[in-house]
Amino acid sequence: MAAATKPSGWLDIHAHYFVPRPESADVDLVTALRDIHFMVTKAPRFEPAEAIAYCDRAGIAMQMLSNLPPTTEALRASNDFGASVVRDNPKRFGLLAALPTDEPEEAVQEIHRVKPLDRPQKPGYIAPDGFAVTTKRNGVQLGDERLRPIWEELDRRREVVFVHPNAYARGEDGRPAALIDVAFDTARTITSMLYNRVFLEFPQIKWVFAHCGGAFPALSGRVLLLGTEAWVPNAKGVTREELNEQMSQLYLDTAATAATGMEPAVKMTGIEHIVYGADCGVPCSTEATMEENRAVVKLISNSLTGDGDAVGMNGFELFPAARIRAMS
Repeated sequence: MAAATKPSGWLDIHAHYFVPRPESADVDLVTALRDIHFMVTKAPRFEPAEAIAYCDRAGIAMQMLSNLPPTTEALRASNDFGASVVRDNPKRFGLLAALPTDEPEEAVQEIHRVKPLDRPQKPGYIAPDGFAVTTKRNGVQLGDERLRPIWEELDRRREVVFVHPNAYARGEDGRPAALIDVAFDTARTITSMLYNRVFLEFPQIKWVFAHCGGAFPALSGRVLLLGTEAWVPNAKGVTREELNEQMSQLYLDTAATAATGMEPAVKMTGIEHIVYGADCGVPCSTEATMEENRAVVKLISNSLTGDGDAVGMNGFELFPAARIRAMS
């Protein structure tokens, strides 16, 4: 029988996980979530078998797992747990290893720790498929000059970097930040990185922004029209052409935003740079909302390409090793 030429289902780049914890910790977690306006009654948990069962129902061949704990110690433990999930389920999961971007030296050390290039690997080792960062960590934005050593290392390695907003910050209006605040957080982050020439100076990194880039694609025309006018601070002298070039480089995932966010995203960066994301595994997602969003992705993908599965398969182009695992 001929070998498969492509995976049997979509790649979901946007799937969350949690490190196992004792049940006694659930009460405190629910309290903490309710304090930031998530009206939950049950603490979220991650069960690989349940995630795989959902993926089977949804036609998803593989999920890229990410988790962004607030402390470096917790982040390292999370990366180790995520790696163990991938080792146990190499055809169904990949890992986007988290980096503590508020601590550049620690972040570079973590890159080398989880994905060493200069020493033999232990049996069963599967390298992270990419890396995950949050838009602002402990007050440090991704456009900050102090982060250059991180981007230099990732650029040298030609890595994929998944950028997720901080959905657990306190919302501005008494509602969870995950509802609308994250969209503006992402837009501010992209804008900062544009004016600091991050995408221009580290072109080998493939940047993927969650939630169709938040509010930014809808504002991208305004940034192009007005962003290089004399009244706009532009210390690094970014030109209009360079703004447009940087925008077109970005990849954007579809998580929870396809109905109104996908078409502006396509207009900004092209359908080939739109990748599927479900936002699986967090309090703001249910199977019903993920499936409603997925149906819209399929509809728009079909209308623009003639193939309803095109966007769902785009992610595999970013992760060739994951593609091979998914077909093994």
